[in-house]
Amino acid sequence: MALKATIFKADLSITDMDRNYYNDHNLTIARHPSENDERMMLRIIAFIANAHERLQFTKGLSDDDEPDLWQKSYSDEIELWIELGQPSEQRIKKGCNQSQQMMIYAYADNSFDVWWKKESNKLQTRKNLSVFTLPAELETTLANVVQRSMQIQVTIQDGQMWLTIEGANKTESVEVAIEQRL
Repeated sequence: MALKATIFKADLSITDMDRNYYNDHNLTIARHPSENDERMMLRIIAFIANAHERLQFTKGLSDDDEPDLWQKSYSDEIELWIELGQPSEQRIKKGCNQSQQMMIYAYADNSFDVWWKKESNKLQTRKNLSVFTLPAELETTLANVVQRSMQIQVTIQDGQMWLTIEGANKTESVEVAIEQRL
């Protein structure tokens, strides 16, 4: 019998002064059985950083044809394709070719550094690709605040992101530094 996804709820209240974006989002997140809390929180951070009324989670790990998140136009064209981690060259090519803009978000750990060293020259030839990293130590911090139901207050100003994550058991404030590599 196949394992089922675990459902999480995240109510976001985003104040993004850098983009003049102020909105609330009620997210239902299906965490695939093979996905851990660290990766799920990276998906939420990628959503927050690119928040838009048409940005949505996809089937992600369950479907090789879709990214982790995407934003489509009203005419069903892919405006933004977001991948997490260290995608293969084939995934990057697909995302760049099928969308107006592709972004990759990853934790800056040892495996990312190895991948970046190997792939960075090829990636720089893609004009519609951006790569962002979060500090490796943030991975554990974010995983420790995960709850099935979370209220997340977000403030973004001058390139810095602050999260206040409230759940049934605790409230935690976290500063998220996102570095653009490409």
